[in-house]
Amino acid sequence: MAEAVTPLSEGVPEVAVVRLQSLLNKNLSESQWRAVAEKLAKAQVAANDPEGTLVLLTDGRLHDLPWAKFWRAQALASLHRWADALPLYEGLSNDTSPFQRPAVFGAGDALRALGNRQEALQKFILLVHDKEWSTRAQLRAAELHIELGNAPEARRLLEQMQPASIAERRERRVLRGRLELISHRPERAIGMFQAILKRPEGTPHPVLLAALFGIAEAHLQLKTPETGDDVLERFIDRNHADPDLALVFAKLDELYRAEHKPSRNELEKWVRRPEQPRRTFARWYLARLEIRAGRKERARQLFTDLRQTEIKSPAIAAALFEFAKFETDERRFDEAIAILDDARLLRPDPALLTRIDFLSAQAQYLARQFGTATAAFEQIAQRDSPWAKAALFNASSGWLQVGNHARFIADYNQLEKQGGDEQSRADLRLEEGLMQAAKTDKKAAASLQRFIRDFPKNPRVSEAWVGLAELAFHSSPPRLDEARQDLDHAIESRPTAAAAERADYLRIWVEEAAGGNEPKVIALGKGLLERHGQSQFAREVRMKLAELYYRRQDFANAQTQFEIIAQENPNDPLAEKALFFAAESAMSSMSEHTLDRALVLFDQVVQKSGAMRWAARNEQAVIERKLGKPKDALALYDEVLKSDAGASEKREALCGKGDIFFEAGATDPSSYQRAIETYDQLAADKEGSIHWRNQALFKKGLCLEKKGDRVGALATFYNILEDE
Repeated sequence: MAEAVTPLSEGVPEVAVVRLQSLLNKNLSESQWRAVAEKLAKAQVAANDPEGTLVLLTDGRLHDLPWAKFWRAQALASLHRWADALPLYEGLSNDTSPFQRPAVFGAGDALRALGNRQEALQKFILLVHDKEWSTRAQLRAAELHIELGNAPEARRLLEQMQPASIAERRERRVLRGRLELISHRPERAIGMFQAILKRPEGTPHPVLLAALFGIAEAHLQLKTPETGDDVLERFIDRNHADPDLALVFAKLDELYRAEHKPSRNELEKWVRRPEQPRRTFARWYLARLEIRAGRKERARQLFTDLRQTEIKSPAIAAALFEFAKFETDERRFDEAIAILDDARLLRPDPALLTRIDFLSAQAQYLARQFGTATAAFEQIAQRDSPWAKAALFNASSGWLQVGNHARFIADYNQLEKQGGDEQSRADLRLEEGLMQAAKTDKKAAASLQRFIRDFPKNPRVSEAWVGLAELAFHSSPPRLDEARQDLDHAIESRPTAAAAERADYLRIWVEEAAGGNEPKVIALGKGLLERHGQSQFAREVRMKLAELYYRRQDFANAQTQFEIIAQENPNDPLAEKALFFAAESAMSSMSEHTLDRALVLFDQVVQKSGAMRWAARNEQAVIERKLGKPKDALALYDEVLKSDAGASEKREALCGKGDIFFEAGATDPSSYQRAIETYDQLAADKEGSIHWRNQALFKKGLCLEKKGDRVGALATFYNILEDE
């Protein structure tokens, strides 16, 4: 076994692992097998194979052995499973085995990682006077005092200790630099950190990183992040495969965030160069920069390239999580779910895995996959995780969406037992009533009234009153007085912003349904727009105002509202209609200025190339005729007739064209014949309605009269009567 173990002491534990595994498979006595297994566990941890250690230590022959417990704890710690490692360390700390002191030290590290700094400090203090562990314990204790902001005690420990090795002396220097940082002397700190970076030989990698990050922190204090990022960029440039590259990039991004206009040159360079894993991390953090700069498509491309990389490391799972969050925010839910599936394959740590599962469930919920999302939330709720209560809340909400009231009640009761806060429980009860109302469930009113009774002081009581008002309004027949009373209660209960907005909106329709008071409806509509300028109901309310103004022949105000709708919703299908009626309103005002504006608005309709395009051209032709520009009008009508316009638009254009020729006949009698030919063409359209045929024949008869052909005119008029 000595030969198998030798590589471990020589710093090549991977070789020791191979040799010891081979030895373990030989025909050994139980005591020999255990001895080899102990060395193998130690070698596996040293070779950064903690998963292998955990598998090895599942063997029943090793369960109660102190060394097996210790190396199991070490393996769990390597995987950052501190909560699992701590009980093992604590158990060994009370034993008299050779692992007692290492276990105390391990317990201190675990407590620190779990955020229990004071308890961790007590563990390290126990070892301060131990000959073997003194310096290491003092270094840890000093570091904790620095983290706790206790500069005098940290300084005392650093001055008292007597580090023997180069590594320990370098670590003390780093801690002294950090001490200067918390004492707000960043220039002195930089000098200490730089001394380590200039002569890195013999410096443990974690200490080297601490010096690197110390310089970054110092420049953040000095408000010179653009100088600090140079140091990290040089390190990354020279160490493209550093095992802690993820941490270095994260710190670099922190500096970039502090800069007014960070340079992307280095990230762009690393993205182009093939060295991995640097290239993958560069894509990740360049995507972050692009998102912050608003360049979403470039960010998506960078994330997509990252997703397709050959690097399959747990560290990349966090990048995929960010990509999925980005896609979720962009409402690309299916893509986000697929990305999160890829992230799971990278075996992220449990905390990140829970966040991945939670975001996936959220994306499924937003994609209206309520059944799948709810099941996922329930699974997360069973975990010992900070996300458990939020998941249980979402699961309850999900059961409401799928209409499973029994499961909703079960999860609601479980949330209550687990100490869910009153606001969360109130939110669920309110959501229950509102969901029932949306589905016209007969139990909706009772649920909302129960919410008001059970949570009378809840700030969302007003929303329940508005919900009751909506139920009254949408009943058959509408109970308008009851709706008004409920809305009054909502206002009296200090409404939330959502309730106030919805109440103002509902009052408009209640008063319109009551009838007989259009000025009041207009005033309510204007009031909503004044109080809730960014309201989700603004477009609908503006459309109602525009219609009311138009009906009351207040064309100027109608035009204003129609134009605002089009401006605020340029990509909405409603924008074309709004522009068209804004133009109609301007056209109805009949002044030369408003006619010019109508021409512009109709042209905007045409530019949208929508269904109303050719109707707008016909209206433009009408305006040109009113402005005394028959040639321009004819050109517009001809454009419609030569286009792919519908039959009705072409008939209107043909009729308008005939009218222009008829009007021109007053000064040019030959135009009457051209008008007759145009009207004949319209009348001959067998697919046209009787309205168009009769109109064409009537106008043809007028033309014949103007030409002095009374017989022909009379015959044409008789054709109309015969058709009747």
